[in-house]
Amino acid sequence: MVTTITATVPSRVERLAGSGIEHIPKEYIRPEEERKSIGGDIFKEEKTDGGPQVPTVDLKGINSEDLEEREKCREELRKAAVDWGVMHLVNHGIPEELTRRVKAAGEGFFAQPIEEKEKYANDQATGNVQGYGSKLANNASGQLEWQDYFFHCIFPEDKTDLSIWPKTPSDYIAAPREYAKELRALTTKVLAVLSVGLGLEEGRLEKEVGGMEELLLQMKINYYPKCPEPELALGVEAHTDVSALTFILHNMVPGLQLFYGGKWVTAKCVPNSIIMHVGDTVEILSNGKYKSILHRGVVNREKVRVSWAVFCEPHKDKILLQPLPETVSEADPPRFPPRTFAQHIKHKLFRQSEEAETPKPDNDDQSK
Repeated sequence: MVTTITATVPSRVERLAGSGIEHIPKEYIRPEEERKSIGGDIFKEEKTDGGPQVPTVDLKGINSEDLEEREKCREELRKAAVDWGVMHLVNHGIPEELTRRVKAAGEGFFAQPIEEKEKYANDQATGNVQGYGSKLANNASGQLEWQDYFFHCIFPEDKTDLSIWPKTPSDYIAAPREYAKELRALTTKVLAVLSVGLGLEEGRLEKEVGGMEELLLQMKINYYPKCPEPELALGVEAHTDVSALTFILHNMVPGLQLFYGGKWVTAKCVPNSIIMHVGDTVEILSNGKYKSILHRGVVNREKVRVSWAVFCEPHKDKILLQPLPETVSEADPPRFPPRTFAQHIKHKLFRQSEEAETPKPDNDDQSK
């Protein structure tokens, strides 16, 4: 007998998957129209070479002294951001041993009994989203996603709350902290290239998203258990990221799909790569010249999939998101209305428009 799933206290998907069920509860079944595009074998799809492929960008030459090599690398990154808005980054400069430790720490946490993980449970009803959780239904149909997760801020260090970080495994705090510093440096490099690609000075986009002091790095470890009916469910429903940039590690189990050229494309598993998404924030600042691509996560019946997504997000209220003046012209007027980051999220999640008056950035010094 399947436990009834409520909108306020969701069952952990891991527990549900391990209960021996042959059919998933109706709350996890996607609408019929959506199911038409969900294939049954993600492993077969990942091995298919036909059709468009997510670009792979080699960052080895991003700061090369060889001008030709440097420009070739930067142009490949810019082109991928314009055409796809997502890419596999290789030779990104983050040590493989460090990414291995980050993965081991996350997998170690999820390998614990659910009762241990529950000690870190969040309370979304009170606005406490950091910690261990599962998706709550946020639409009229009561739709749920086939995943559990652990979510928390990892940078800057003065805005992290170590009291909610897992104590087990022992490397959980050290590895993500070191990884956050490396990712923050990579973020600066990428934003510099994207700035120049818009005809701006290198530091402009970084300044516009809050700089070293205000840009938050939020990690979400997604845990997708095996699913008895993967053709009916999704691990993450179709969405674009609200972030400036998103960086993703995974355990080499396929599952990421991108909506490109009018169809869903399955991302390859590229060894030692980090997947990078351009988020809504950079899309807005660039007036749509860089793309925030629609994507989703599918599940399978054979292997558990784990991904480590780090969202680089501006302050909720201090920064006004709108196309930069240099990206706007008479032929290319602003495509996005001015909104704070918080208002953009609200608009996306609840389709509530607050365009009656122009929002003003909040200049207080309180952290989010």
